[in-house]
Amino acid sequence: MKVFTVMPAALKVHFYAEISLAASLFAEGNFYSSWAHLERAHILGQPYPYEHSLVHWKMLLFGVKTKNTKEIIGQIPRLLIGGVKSFVGKIPVGNTGGANVPPLQSMKIPDELLNIINEAHKKTDT
Repeated sequence: MKVFTVMPAALKVHFYAEISLAASLFAEGNFYSSWAHLERAHILGQPYPYEHSLVHWKMLLFGVKTKNTKEIIGQIPRLLIGGVKSFVGKIPVGNTGGANVPPLQSMKIPDELLNIINEAHKKTDT
């Protein structure tokens, strides 16, 4: 597995759009959709230590704000270890990052996100 340290600019745009949508939807009280965008951001940011850690921080804050003890407890080890696992290239690809899924379980990346990832890497490789 390839180790990534810096997220390509073409991917960063999509990553931060997901983070922004999550925040906006949360502010509107649409917690389900907000969480879905955090999961999408996790999939996009997972290979990159900073972005991977940032998403887990946002997920931890989501758990705190919604008083979801399971999410809070689940996010603490993910926050502490996620970025390190990204740095050494040992991530469960496609994992959505929440406490509702095993932290080491790989998952299918949705086609839309896979296309975004592949296009961003093509732009970086040229």
